[in-house]
Amino acid sequence: MKIMHVVGARPNFMKVSPIIREMRSQGTFRQTLVHTGQHYDEKMSRIFFEELGMAKPDIDLEIGSGSHAQQTARIMSAFEPVLLADRPDLLLVAGDVNSTLACSLVASKLHIPIAHVEAGLRSFDREMPEEINRLMTDVLSDLLFTTSPEAEDNLHREGVSPEKIFFVGNTMIDTLLRLREQAASSDVLPKWGIHDGQYALATLHRPSNVDQEAVFREIMQALQEIGQDLPVIFPVHPRTRERIAQLGFQTCEQASDKGICLLEPLGYLDFMQLMMRSKMVLTDSGGIQEETSILNIPCLTIRENTERPITVSQGTNRLVGTRKENILQAARETLNPDRKKSAQIALWDGKAASRIVSIIRQWGRREIDGRSP
Repeated sequence: MKIMHVVGARPNFMKVSPIIREMRSQGTFRQTLVHTGQHYDEKMSRIFFEELGMAKPDIDLEIGSGSHAQQTARIMSAFEPVLLADRPDLLLVAGDVNSTLACSLVASKLHIPIAHVEAGLRSFDREMPEEINRLMTDVLSDLLFTTSPEAEDNLHREGVSPEKIFFVGNTMIDTLLRLREQAASSDVLPKWGIHDGQYALATLHRPSNVDQEAVFREIMQALQEIGQDLPVIFPVHPRTRERIAQLGFQTCEQASDKGICLLEPLGYLDFMQLMMRSKMVLTDSGGIQEETSILNIPCLTIRENTERPITVSQGTNRLVGTRKENILQAARETLNPDRKKSAQIALWDGKAASRIVSIIRQWGRREIDGRSP
């Protein structure tokens, strides 16, 4: 079978990497890896590929940033000749970034079957670009691999044929469990002077949080107050760093100081170590909601909704919104010794990729053999 994988942003790497490894170990697949370059930093991309044990992409479209329309259009234009030249038996896409939808649209129009990893997640907020990407990709897909029962329920309500839906677990957790021990040996804490278990970890990247000044001010004010009791370690994109400076927020020089300490973007293993050793995590990331639940680290999600409700009902995640008072109240409650512990989430066991590959192989026997003369 000829499989083409598409990645466009770093979270895609962690979702696709276990599937590539599983297919490689079985030796019955011919795989092509396409990086659209939707989010691209040469140093960070190289670190992620090396740490995850992924080969360099076979094709790099080098799309770069732009508005949603511009980026989606450029990906489609660049990806079409790649698909026409390769004609894979199956296109495998993951997550909800623009690359996921753009490449699915091209494949659908060329009648190439599509498999969507992390299908069925819904925030029910169509102001989020990712929600549009999820909805449209699921409509176009032939195989929908879900991470949780409510994702399957969402697809059923939307009229997706049950024959297309497969509850397989979470490939992002496959990656976490495989590399957890390796991440534990990272030297990121002593390197930055960070004290084990005596800090909060923050990440922010969503435009609705970072680009709206009033919202961003409230969030940063909350982080500053939390930082007076517990240093806040904040690995930050250069664009967000500039925004923090423009708004006049003070940051500290040493990670052991009170306040907010800004770090450069980190590789997967260093960031995982920071997450594992933190007192709590404040984030607007979907994947981090999942990872903290497995690591049993309290997570405050700075959003009004989540497409991963299982991390709230069974994990350690808590939706706190973007208001300063709510974030601070949740942080105080989270530091309580009687905080919520994570339950075991079904099929988040490190074997999702194996289930996916088994299903793809069975599907391939039916589909490809059926097309043979």
